[in-house]
Amino acid sequence: MEIGISTFVETTPDPHTGETISHAQRIQEVVEEIVLADEVGLDVFGVGEHHREDYAASSPAIILAAAAARTKQIRLTSAVTVLSSADPVRVFQDFATVDAISNGRAEIMAGRGSFIESFPLFGYDLQDYDELFDQKLELLLKIRASEKVTWQGGHRPAINNRGVYPRPVQDPLPVWIGSGGNSESVVRAGLLGLPLVLAIIGGQPVQFAPLVELYKKAAAHAGHDGLKLTVASHSHGFIADTTELAAEQFFPSTQQAMSKLGRERGWAPYTKATFDNARSFEGALYVGDSETVAKKIIHLRKNVGITRFMLHVPVGTMPHDQVIRAIELLGREVAPIVKSEVEKWEREK
Repeated sequence: MEIGISTFVETTPDPHTGETISHAQRIQEVVEEIVLADEVGLDVFGVGEHHREDYAASSPAIILAAAAARTKQIRLTSAVTVLSSADPVRVFQDFATVDAISNGRAEIMAGRGSFIESFPLFGYDLQDYDELFDQKLELLLKIRASEKVTWQGGHRPAINNRGVYPRPVQDPLPVWIGSGGNSESVVRAGLLGLPLVLAIIGGQPVQFAPLVELYKKAAAHAGHDGLKLTVASHSHGFIADTTELAAEQFFPSTQQAMSKLGRERGWAPYTKATFDNARSFEGALYVGDSETVAKKIIHLRKNVGITRFMLHVPVGTMPHDQVIRAIELLGREVAPIVKSEVEKWEREK
């Protein structure tokens, strides 16, 4: 069972002061957060790609490379790379470079992306949304499998027996499929035998169990050992010294960020009642003291089959010292509880 962090490097206005920190400051803070996550023994840190004013990480690989030189053990992944609007050759080269700097700790989490700003920015038509991802994933996996590549598709110039460099330390370089809970993407990951990441950010996490089973069935159908494939979750949450303090600190920025997205996407208003319901034991918010959060992660492992848990923190802009404390608690208190209990449970099965 792996435990880690994911972030979108938000730069939303502070919900208390209205001030907005610079992209540069937030990026520097995230590098410090990755270094701390490594120091407290967390397994993985993910940085998500976005192309809008309120998210500073348009190039996760560069942020991860900065952290790679200052860390020793933690795995470094995108969360996600919007592969549909990216060049798979450059994606592979960037993460192979991170892999070299980190001596074999880089990963790519490939997804279609729930935000669409990158499509017009890089000249892609949203009508090709699904086809773009299919073709570019095919190319990325070809590059991963072979130093010399021959490939032809409909949305990128063909490649005729060209080498792609540098080659990574890891062979193969890990590529995960990120999914928001779409059965098609889950089946795709299974058929390809690739590890799966589920964005479990709403509803009841146990409802994702059938998707994990579908994933494993698709993998078995394609001849892969579904029991050996890993499944991760990306879930919002926050940890503090008490559950009451965690809720008090986490709610304002979460409400602000989710309300803004709600206005853009036509969602219902994000209220305190919505927040409190989501942080109940069966809800999708992992907010509380270390014991509370650990119990929810263990529940997720036992009932959904998640083998990697990534706590997405912060949601919106929070004071850096509060985020630092949450990372410390996740690594030093939550992760040991979860790993010990999961190990015991696995032995008794």
